[in-house]
Amino acid sequence: MVHGGQDDEASRTICHVAARLHARPTPLPPDLTPLTRWFDALACAAEVRGGIFARAAPIAARLLAEPQNITALHGDIHHGNILDAGPRGWLAVDPKGLVGERGFDFANVFCNPDFGVATSPGRLARQVEVIAEAACLDRHRLLAWITSWAALSASWHVEDGEKPDTALAVAEIALNELHCSGF
Repeated sequence: MVHGGQDDEASRTICHVAARLHARPTPLPPDLTPLTRWFDALACAAEVRGGIFARAAPIAARLLAEPQNITALHGDIHHGNILDAGPRGWLAVDPKGLVGERGFDFANVFCNPDFGVATSPGRLARQVEVIAEAACLDRHRLLAWITSWAALSASWHVEDGEKPDTALAVAEIALNELHCSGF
């Protein structure tokens, strides 16, 4: 959809699928991994590598210290994990089984579907508006989650010996937008 000029529609579809996932009844299953555990890797990268990791880590810490709208999270929502199941509609695959702030689940969308799209001029700002509206999210917190997630993702790529280019670029773009918004 994105490569066919339907980026906004793809984002709205992702938000619709996420809303269905987040509407699950409580109580939450006890075996879900706390989101805070994932962010240990970012704190370590901040200490060892500095740079964007050190700038993103306190943002993540602030979000994690004062979470809002706690729910079961998919943990890996992005364009490749939302599939058209025909009569069943759009479905999410490959859940990670986390618990944390609902807004986190939308951050990975911004690193996808590829480097060219994710880093195209104005794309992140446009999709922040689309997703914040469609998912009823505060755009400042969404930018903070994007910054945090992208830096975390980059730290994992580095740990795995992979290129973190897309995640690093998105973290920088989101951080710049975040500073402009006054978060």
